[in-house]
Amino acid sequence: DTVFTNKAPTDAYRGAGRPEATYIAERAMDLVAHELGKDPAEVRKINFIKPEQFPYKSATGAVYDTGDYVPALDKALAMVDYQNLRAEQARKRADGKLMGIGISTYIEICGFGPKGTLPVGLYESARVRVEQSGTVMVYTGSSPHGQGEETTFAQIVSEEFGIPVENILIMHGDTDSTPEGRGTYGSRTTAVGGSAVFTAVQRLKEKMKQIASHILEASASDVTLEDGKFSVAGSPQKSVSFNDVAAAANLSNTLAAGIEPGLETTVFWEPEACVFPFGTHICVVEIDKDTGEAEITRYVAVDDCGRQLNPMIVQGQIHGGIAQGIGQAMIEGVEYGEDGQLLTATLMDYAMPLASELPHFELDHTVTLTTVNPLGVKGIGEAGTIGSTPAVAAAVADALGVAHIDMPFRPEKLWKIIQQQR
Repeated sequence: DTVFTNKAPTDAYRGAGRPEATYIAERAMDLVAHELGKDPAEVRKINFIKPEQFPYKSATGAVYDTGDYVPALDKALAMVDYQNLRAEQARKRADGKLMGIGISTYIEICGFGPKGTLPVGLYESARVRVEQSGTVMVYTGSSPHGQGEETTFAQIVSEEFGIPVENILIMHGDTDSTPEGRGTYGSRTTAVGGSAVFTAVQRLKEKMKQIASHILEASASDVTLEDGKFSVAGSPQKSVSFNDVAAAANLSNTLAAGIEPGLETTVFWEPEACVFPFGTHICVVEIDKDTGEAEITRYVAVDDCGRQLNPMIVQGQIHGGIAQGIGQAMIEGVEYGEDGQLLTATLMDYAMPLASELPHFELDHTVTLTTVNPLGVKGIGEAGTIGSTPAVAAAVADALGVAHIDMPFRPEKLWKIIQQQR
């Protein structure tokens, strides 16, 4: 059938299906808790996959790499002082005030790229070259647009080579110089693209050890690289600098037999499976009975994205995601008039969350390494959006003492519910 509409088309927006799936699953958990008269946290603990069950194949066929969900939930409960918070809620309810507490424990799939999952390969690529000066050029097929991989990729190279990040240049987004990549989406850039960079660095590190062994007159297997120096195991005083090896590789005409001049390699890396980060978000709201205005008074998030290469960037991604998820839950929405006219066509009309409307985000983390990439990292760019919306929804429903309310939770909608309850 053909359907004609004058409504604007929509597309994926930070999470691309995972916020919707998590919202349904988490609201279902709350409905179970509401029906059985159990604490929402307890219902989740009963249903969590146990750590010893990983890798875990779900009913839909997805294979979860690693997970340990209880510590993240317990840490969030401790941060919010859950038992005392419930006691405070009981006291406020006795005084006629509306306070709600919402819990969301999410799991998301990201790091897309396993071989055979789509008709085309979803690899990521990296070309790494060490110049004769010791400067390292990294050309990445991944192209970050705000996620901060210019920093995290440089950190990967810096840590492996033992050189300052100032000596590393990250190049992306230039199809004239970078190898082909498969895109920055699905929280895959560090997990897949970063692994390509890491693997390329390992190849060059091994070649540099061979060159250093020739200079040091030692076996390559005895050469180590630490703090930007190649040295012989057991004889740290016998060493040659990273820059000297780089110069020898690019300028020397006395390299050992079988070693080509230059230090450059290109890697196309495919993960063996996706990664599944997770976390617990807890939201506390208070609703004004006279106006229906809902205020988020506290927001706690404990996320697990495996190894954190740069904690500040991780926190920044979570901050942005939570703000967007709160916006969806509280105020956002495309609105049409009775005549089909779009009423929210510009940001002058479309409601967006303001910093002044958001609480201080209290963040922490647990670390559960993945086994499907050499960095042990999982994605984090979309986690805040995935975990926040159901936490806000649960808090609002809890404040009003109802099982469920559809988003968004605008004052007029909540005020009408409050009036119906009187």
